[in-house]
Amino acid sequence: MEKIEIGKKMGGGNLLFAVNGERLEIPTNIDPSTTLIEFLRTQTRFKSVKLGCGEGGCGACVVLLSKYDPVHDKVEDYTVNSCLTLVCSIHGCSITTSEGLGSQKEGFHSIHQRFAGFHATQCGYCTPGMCVSLFSALVNAEKKDGTEPSPGFSKLKVSQIDKAMAGNLCRCTGYRPIVDACKSFAADVDIEDLGFNTFWQKEENKELKVSKLPVYDSSCQISTFPDFLKNEMKFKMLLDSGKYSWYTPFSIEELHNKLEWSESNNVNRVKLVVSNTGTGYYKELEGYDTYIDLRYIPELSMVKRDSKCIQIGAAVSIAKVIVALEEGGEDRVSEGSITILKKIAAHFEKIASGSIRNSASIGGNLVMAQRCGFPSDIATVLLAVDSSVEMIRSSKRETIKLEEFLERPPLDSKSIILSIKIPILEPSIRSNCKLMFDTYRAAPRPLGNALSYLNAAFFAEVSSRKSADGFMVNKIQLAFGAYGTRHAVRARKAEEFLAGKIIDYDALRKTMNLVRTFVVPEDGVSHPSYRTSLAEAFVFEFLHPLVKSNFGFSSLGLDQDIDSQSATVKENSGQPLLFPAKQVIIPSTEYHPVGKPISKIGAALQASGETTYVDDIPSPKDCLYGAFVYSTKPLARVNCVRYESGSFPDGVVAIVSYKDIPHGGKNIGAQTIFGIDSLFADELTRCAGERIALVVADSQRHADIAANKVVIDYDMENLEPPILTVEDAVDKCSFFDIPPFLCPKPVGDFDKGMAEADQKILSAEIRLPSQYYFYMETQTALAIPDEDNCMVVYSSVQVPEFTHSVVASCLGVPENNIRVITRRVGGGFGGKAIRAMPIASACALAAHKLRRPVRMYLNRKTDMVTTGGRHPMKISYSVGFKLNGKITALHLEILINAGISEDISPIMPSNIVNALKKYDWGAMSLDIKVCKTNHTSKSAMRAPGEIQGSFIAEAVIEHVASTLSIDVDTVRDKNFHTFDSLTLFCQNAAGEPDEYTLPSIWEKLASSSSFDQRKKMVEQFNNTNIWRKKGISRLPIVHGVSVRPTPGKVSILRDGSIAVEVGGIELGQGLWTKVKQMAAFALSLIKCAGSDDLLDKVRVIQADTLSMVQGGFTAGSTTSESSCEAVRICCNTLVERLTPLKESLQEKTGSVNWETLIFQAGLQAVNLSASTYYKPDFTAMQYLNYGAAVSEVEVNLLTGGTTILRSDIIYDCGQSLNPAVDLGQIEGAFVQGIGFFMLEEYLTDPDGLVVNDSTWTYKIPTIDTVPRQLNVEIMNSGHHKNRVLSSKASGEPPLLLATSVHCAARAAIKEARRQLASWGGHVNVSMFQLSVPATMPVVKELCGLDIVERYLSSSLAQQSHS
Repeated sequence: MEKIEIGKKMGGGNLLFAVNGERLEIPTNIDPSTTLIEFLRTQTRFKSVKLGCGEGGCGACVVLLSKYDPVHDKVEDYTVNSCLTLVCSIHGCSITTSEGLGSQKEGFHSIHQRFAGFHATQCGYCTPGMCVSLFSALVNAEKKDGTEPSPGFSKLKVSQIDKAMAGNLCRCTGYRPIVDACKSFAADVDIEDLGFNTFWQKEENKELKVSKLPVYDSSCQISTFPDFLKNEMKFKMLLDSGKYSWYTPFSIEELHNKLEWSESNNVNRVKLVVSNTGTGYYKELEGYDTYIDLRYIPELSMVKRDSKCIQIGAAVSIAKVIVALEEGGEDRVSEGSITILKKIAAHFEKIASGSIRNSASIGGNLVMAQRCGFPSDIATVLLAVDSSVEMIRSSKRETIKLEEFLERPPLDSKSIILSIKIPILEPSIRSNCKLMFDTYRAAPRPLGNALSYLNAAFFAEVSSRKSADGFMVNKIQLAFGAYGTRHAVRARKAEEFLAGKIIDYDALRKTMNLVRTFVVPEDGVSHPSYRTSLAEAFVFEFLHPLVKSNFGFSSLGLDQDIDSQSATVKENSGQPLLFPAKQVIIPSTEYHPVGKPISKIGAALQASGETTYVDDIPSPKDCLYGAFVYSTKPLARVNCVRYESGSFPDGVVAIVSYKDIPHGGKNIGAQTIFGIDSLFADELTRCAGERIALVVADSQRHADIAANKVVIDYDMENLEPPILTVEDAVDKCSFFDIPPFLCPKPVGDFDKGMAEADQKILSAEIRLPSQYYFYMETQTALAIPDEDNCMVVYSSVQVPEFTHSVVASCLGVPENNIRVITRRVGGGFGGKAIRAMPIASACALAAHKLRRPVRMYLNRKTDMVTTGGRHPMKISYSVGFKLNGKITALHLEILINAGISEDISPIMPSNIVNALKKYDWGAMSLDIKVCKTNHTSKSAMRAPGEIQGSFIAEAVIEHVASTLSIDVDTVRDKNFHTFDSLTLFCQNAAGEPDEYTLPSIWEKLASSSSFDQRKKMVEQFNNTNIWRKKGISRLPIVHGVSVRPTPGKVSILRDGSIAVEVGGIELGQGLWTKVKQMAAFALSLIKCAGSDDLLDKVRVIQADTLSMVQGGFTAGSTTSESSCEAVRICCNTLVERLTPLKESLQEKTGSVNWETLIFQAGLQAVNLSASTYYKPDFTAMQYLNYGAAVSEVEVNLLTGGTTILRSDIIYDCGQSLNPAVDLGQIEGAFVQGIGFFMLEEYLTDPDGLVVNDSTWTYKIPTIDTVPRQLNVEIMNSGHHKNRVLSSKASGEPPLLLATSVHCAARAAIKEARRQLASWGGHVNVSMFQLSVPATMPVVKELCGLDIVERYLSSSLAQQSHS
């Protein structure tokens, strides 16, 4: 066994643990605030753990932690977030990362192989964490009793997979293939339900399919805890280097003594540690003097049961609390009491993520709630069942009610929670009493990993009354939390009112009034009315069964359901979250291996964590680290950048600003053809989030901490007010110029069209927000000074060529002094184009100044605050139309918020209008302005402008349909393009008539999705359900793209292997894969022995700006095809050179194989390297992409929650270069679009500073918010002579199809409003605007914040009339 010793032993015992079976021993002078991920990434070779957020919110850093229990001789395995776990806390433990499961050298684990084979990885940054989460689920499933699974499968159940993966975020895939890869291990999976993969053909039988899966054998599992650790276990660790202290007490007395000692010795900063997960929410900018680990105090880690309560030690993890509650109390406890405990456990499973629950303690959660006001679900639920807390205060023990504990002043450092007592609730002795208990939470993600807008838990004892029609509440406890109050609270007045009451509609209405006046969020809390309405809704849902006249007492109790009128679909643990879906593709063999759905190149390497991203490159000697200091003011003079102490904090080497730009250099951070963006603010900062300086330190952590400590002195005297809205920009004429060639042109005669209209809508308004990229890898770069005033820059960027020029301009050196290298990017979506350049430029400037390597990896907050994102905009439109729905004219006025610099904003008008042209508007006129404001510069984000344009088109169509009170599909059909009208609007991009495939897609989708039948089913559902409504929507897209010039180079080496370089960058979109296939195909045209099997001989190598110039942009969805065409041209040149030699050799020998041909070519001085610069024909540069989608959603009228039940997509890829890659692009883009339309709020404060700046506040789609069934068909539309081997783009256009989800939600809301109107009061049923994103508060407000009151008033009115 390899032994790794790091550093030099300095007295005392060392810190001992294992990583992937290797022994690691480090001296205890390590800073105890060091996290496990920091240690692994800087002190070991294991780099698969990725820093995605530093908050425990994304899962990229997940590792398996294994602990040995010598008493029971068993190993406990569970996932933890290495970004929060302190390295000192893993003493005596074993860590397994994805590298530890398998590798290219030792052989990949079947998890890696199946992730690759099911196409479950794109950029790959999140994949190692996904693999570890699945491995943990498999390991723990094997420990459970049960039937042995069939060979090749595990004991894991399909229904357990959703929860196992719920804490892992992916921005690329859309999750469906990830779930399929995981399901392939499940014992109860139907192999026919699994999606498209490389292992089998669809028509093969089940037995053959199973046999082709990579082998999984649970009996040959990896040993997660090496034997050497069992023999060396020493728990107690004293760490004391003079500066830091880590102490592990084994009793309450030792703990008390240590606290007393700390106080008497003036040790002020003492931290009590169990898991450190609280730092994910409450960031710690500085370490502590003393850390005290509470996990080894038996009294804090025990679980006791008796007939009255379950007592749980404060240090017990939430995951173990869940297990204890599921096991229930003693045998004497009733079934009803056990059900209550299980309901508590079920609610706790929705707290955070599995990897957080595995380590976070119940006591720590309650302390955060009490001390800091953390919006705890645990506090609320335990308050409802009248739990107690045992604690020590000033060496005195006491047991108090949880309610009193929460109401006390914040705990001091000497107050310790010992345990929590959860009572066993039993009904009164009277035979006619029953218990009711339920818990509630309204959160953006059903499975957790999101704070709730409001949580609640209710307990009641009710009894039937023979003399009265109804049920009496004997006692009731109503607890609410997380709604904007300091801690969870009991609604005492409502409880007192209900006690002894017979529950009828009048009692419910009075209860709602009491709840409404009690649950009032504090000032400044978002969506206050929504949170109050949730409280009413939950109480109503709890008590409503008691007033149902047809509801028998015998069926009432802990498992009551409100029948088909119920708002809540209770989670069925036996049913998976995602249903089997179909993927229809038609692989092509005409250009083999082009058209073959092979796995993405390097997919297994990505899964094992062996691929190298920029931040994985080992730090060179003397490397320094940077962190940006950014402005918090929109317009101000920067007088001084300083520290309060007057001196640099620990580790800081320098602060770099615009003043450090060398003579001849420029203050330039980014550049496009439209203008430049400054690297740093000069004397004036022009937006909140603008870079002011770069702190350079000896570690990334020190740099981040020091950047947060910087004090900036601002001066705003005599400055004009900042421009913070597009209206301000109009008032001050603050616009960027739009070059004439990018100005969209009007179509037809608008005035004539309006004159022909029967009806008109004038000056309707829409506002669309921004969206953040949320690539899993944040912005990063590494700059290394080289000889002769040169600089090598490793950058995670989509445009190395432009980055190269920017760095050279900043440093004032010739461009041949700079070299920018990009191997791969961990997700880009446009955000690694222009917005990545300043990171490279800043690192290069600091490295130039200090003559030392400098690297930077932006923390998630800084990335979110400074990067920009999608363009917000305000749209005003006027439209004329006939009574049959045919639109005759459309006028648009659009104000685009571009931010402080041009970036790519001048292209936005053209992009918006191109997507708008999906319908025949008759005539169209435009007035579009690009506004310069004091916001961070907005930039390209996947389908920039097109997604807004497509949405605007649908908003107009829906508005017209609502005005005419006709079906929206009728209006869509009336305005569908003929080829002639398409040509009028899109001109040459429309191509030939047979290329216009949208009409056939439209009809095919209606059939394959059973659209008409499902519309009727939705109507029936809505007629029979009060509290849930469905909507369904079908819509088309037309998305124009442009093919850009791209370089390529193909070199054949002496052994016949092939190296390919292209200008395009691998972002996860499969560019390298398609290029590799193209090279293999094009070289196979030499037609010698072995030339038909060249795929494995091709390697695509990293982009290097001195090797491959004019690389251009990797953007706009067409870089893959243009790179492929460049490679094809190079290969054709090589084939042309090799053909005479091949023919000569064949004449002599009869046949010649590939290797011989290449060897002979070398001997005969044939040039085996070819390069080209592909320049598409001007007439064929632009073309249109077509697709259509049907989406069906269900809206919960009480919470505003939207569930996407099903989405069906048909998309025309032409003749796909790789259907598997294109399928992944379609699904991933669609889900990213769902994020924009339904979930992601990228909000700023009044000064324009981003406030939704973390995984806590910014919610991208997760496994529980994507369509429960996503069916995709890739249409093979045949040959397109002007396309690259008849292929078409797939990266961005499918994003627009997500509009169907938003439109379906609008349809469901319309039905809710129709019902609301029937209950009385004024409601405009169809004339309403559904904002983007359509979050829960937005949806609930449109469904009626007062829906419960209206329902009750209507019910009482009906009663009075009956």
